Amino acid sequence: MSVAFPALPLAVEEPAVAGRSQRALAWTQFRRHRLAVAGAVVFALLCLGAILAGGSPYDPNRTSLLARFEAPSLAHPMGTDDLGRDELTRVLIGGRLSLAVGLLATLVSVIVGTLVGALAGYLGGAADSVLMRVTELFIAFPQLFILILIAALVGTNPVTIILVIGLLRWMPVARLVRAAFLQLKQQDYVAAARTLGASGSSIMWRHILPNALGPIVVAASLGVAGAILTESTLSFLGLGIQLPTATWGNMLRAAQNDMTTAPWLAFFPGLFIFLTILSMNYIGDGLRDALDPRKS
Repeated sequence: MSVAFPALPLAVEEPAVAGRSQRALAWTQFRRHRLAVAGAVVFALLCLGAILAGGSPYDPNRTSLLARFEAPSLAHPMGTDDLGRDELTRVLIGGRLSLAVGLLATLVSVIVGTLVGALAGYLGGAADSVLMRVTELFIAFPQLFILILIAALVGTNPVTIILVIGLLRWMPVARLVRAAFLQLKQQDYVAAARTLGASGSSIMWRHILPNALGPIVVAASLGVAGAILTESTLSFLGLGIQLPTATWGNMLRAAQNDMTTAPWLAFFPGLFIFLTILSMNYIGDGLRDALDPRKS
């Protein structure tokens, strides 16, 4: 007489448990990186300040000739500019656009880079060679010159700036994703999925990509800092988002002629750019250590 035993649920629940354990381990590793945690706190405060900037009692574009070039005080913690506008309000409002450009441009670059890298790494052969030659061609372009040229020809609205920065910064992501796919497609679980009849797209996006997210997340965190710096550079050169719309870059540009009489006009936007880039670099370092299996 044959006895049928009920199927044990452990085989079904193991991936979820393993996934949770891996995330918990990565979070523990990240918390041990004190500079990364400090960077995350600083970046969160910068984002929160930009979001809540609308609650300021001062209109960021309202001028007051009687309040021009006031030094930092209780009424105006970061002083006022050449038109009597509150500098703190404008720095926070400008942070909205600068941070949004950095985040959205990085999103564009990650999407394009992931698509190119995944196709190159999984398909291999001629497709890999062609896509990597295209990637190397984009790397060879002088990015700042191309950015300036496109901004001058197409325009300087935020959407254009986001797309241009994003489409010129996807190459490092593509190379990282390609390297990850070349390694992961040799794993046993990929061979098993292929044996069970899974399609190529299913293997790429459902099986390989989730295991390649570590390098992508790290590259994205570091890419945000680079995108913000690029936008600030364009605005400082007068080819980015134009005044009176405030960004950290064009605020620095506007403060050039008043460096000796009102140094706070350049100091505070520059400080916010510095804190943002430094915090994102520390976050990237922490994520790299947390997602590195050799350190787990």
